[in-house]
Amino acid sequence: MSGDIRSAFITLALSLPAIVLCLSIHETAHGGAAYLLGDRTARDSGRVTLSPMAHIDPIGFLCLLLFGFGWARPVPVNIANFRNRRWGMALTALAGPVSNFITAFIAYCLYFVVRMNMTNTFLWSLSQFLLIVASMSVGLGVFNLVPVHPLDGSRVVDAFLPFSWSLKLQKYQNIIFFVFIAALWFGWLDGIMDWVGNGVLMLAVNFVSLFLSGDALVDAFEVDVEAQPRGGVRLRIGVQQQDFLAQQGQRSR
Repeated sequence: MSGDIRSAFITLALSLPAIVLCLSIHETAHGGAAYLLGDRTARDSGRVTLSPMAHIDPIGFLCLLLFGFGWARPVPVNIANFRNRRWGMALTALAGPVSNFITAFIAYCLYFVVRMNMTNTFLWSLSQFLLIVASMSVGLGVFNLVPVHPLDGSRVVDAFLPFSWSLKLQKYQNIIFFVFIAALWFGWLDGIMDWVGNGVLMLAVNFVSLFLSGDALVDAFEVDVEAQPRGGVRLRIGVQQQDFLAQQGQRSR
């Protein structure tokens, strides 16, 4: 088996459980938020669970695997059970993307810990899995915050708009959806995903640097920047993050 084929196979094998985890966390967060806000519909439907069988949509699963964004089965919500229907729906919708960003933060932190204690193939595979989870979590979170129905972003925007504006906006959903598809096709969302991903990464680096040496952070980071192939799932890093890591290394000397 050639190196490229082997690498692609390993990435695919690690991506499948990563997708399941990211989607399950996202949908569980929706159901959990709705329950905390007074709606038991998702809980009674068995959707407040990390079991992937309760959440996975085959097409959304495939899109996340191939394109880095996707979706799962919608969580049932009865807005009549919320004390404030608009804000209840907005907070329930927002819980999904927020859970993905938190997942990305935790995955990046664990990645650094694993990389600095890596002694065998299993730990190397685990470090790659954590990078994939982080990258997919960012992609899923950003994708769902786009204000296009039926994505979570449309519910969040509705909470800030007068009701009359929301109705007018719904009339242009087809145009907005067309622009959204064009943005995906031409990669206009890539910059946003990189910006958010780097932001989450910076938070993780700052947090981990409180407990681990700067030199170790630099070493762990540079190894994987070189190892990650272009395209597909990769560790996104900008000049700002490289400078920060270098500063952390200098401070530890």
